[in-house]
Amino acid sequence: MIKKTMLMVILIFVFLSPNAWSGTNVLKIFTWSEYMDEVNFPKEFEAATGIKVYLDMYESNEEMMAKLQSGGLGQYDIIIPSDYIVPSLIHLNLLTPLDHSKLPNLKNLSEKFTSPDFDPGNKYSAGWQWGTVGLFYNKKKMSQADVQSWSVIFDPQKKSGTFYLMDSVRDMLGITLLYLGYDFNSTNPKELKAAADLLVSTKKREACLGFKGGVGGKNDVISGTAAAAVVYNGDAIQTVAEDPDTYGFLVPKEGSTIWIDSMCIPAKAPNLDSAHKWINWVLEPKVGASLSNYNHYATPNEAAKAYVSKEDLNNSGVWPTPEIIKTLIFVKDLGKDNKIVDQAWTRAKSH
Repeated sequence: MIKKTMLMVILIFVFLSPNAWSGTNVLKIFTWSEYMDEVNFPKEFEAATGIKVYLDMYESNEEMMAKLQSGGLGQYDIIIPSDYIVPSLIHLNLLTPLDHSKLPNLKNLSEKFTSPDFDPGNKYSAGWQWGTVGLFYNKKKMSQADVQSWSVIFDPQKKSGTFYLMDSVRDMLGITLLYLGYDFNSTNPKELKAAADLLVSTKKREACLGFKGGVGGKNDVISGTAAAAVVYNGDAIQTVAEDPDTYGFLVPKEGSTIWIDSMCIPAKAPNLDSAHKWINWVLEPKVGASLSNYNHYATPNEAAKAYVSKEDLNNSGVWPTPEIIKTLIFVKDLGKDNKIVDQAWTRAKSH
């Protein structure tokens, strides 16, 4: 999910013996890039617990899941998946149930996140951050009127500058379905074909720079390579706060995704005790607030809100207004119908 620094703490683990990752003083986390202060946040945990943290990064849920299935299941102690993929991780036996006796701070979660539909009773997950997907744009290259609608990227008649589509199957495909007037989670073959066709035609236009992860798209808008990019809200908010005259972020009127990412423990995690200590530490009120104040996502930790930046609490890009909330859709786990969605996405990416 994702903020403030481009430092990527990518570790090469093949040179380390398997025993290097076992014990009570080690924790290996597989997470989204720029989703925490990658230097200081782990150091604060180490200072509090004596446990050394190692980070490895991914840019999509699908990339993370593929890594777990191809030999990575016993390499990591914590992963941070998005809501819609958690049921698949559970079904494939890729997660370890949480030991609630080791997680007294679960009580700090907001009520709506204490028993989410994708994981009733928080058997396998504990909330990390939540947010939206929207459009990050350069105000000097795109007009305020144009960005109110997703037509700014889908309508070839709009001459608003170059842009990136988001390289995230369910987010980008769902947004396209909403723009066409369909259900965000549609499994109707004709509707999915229409969405895939629109993505193909959009991708082929000169203004479209292709698909890119949220962090990469954000960085290219800042560098001037693109005028806009579809990104996670936290990717954009800090830049907008630092230079509001140049940059903006919003959820266009047709709507978009609302998501929550959660902390989970892989099925073969070598350091279960360290993993539980991490989850419980993150759910401390001041720790949860410092995480949100850094990456500018909303916290599912109700007890942390008292320590969250007032600027963020009053920023609709971070904490959506009731009017925006009405347009936001959770990505549903589609079970066997995921296949037809994946086929539509493959068509959009390959044609």
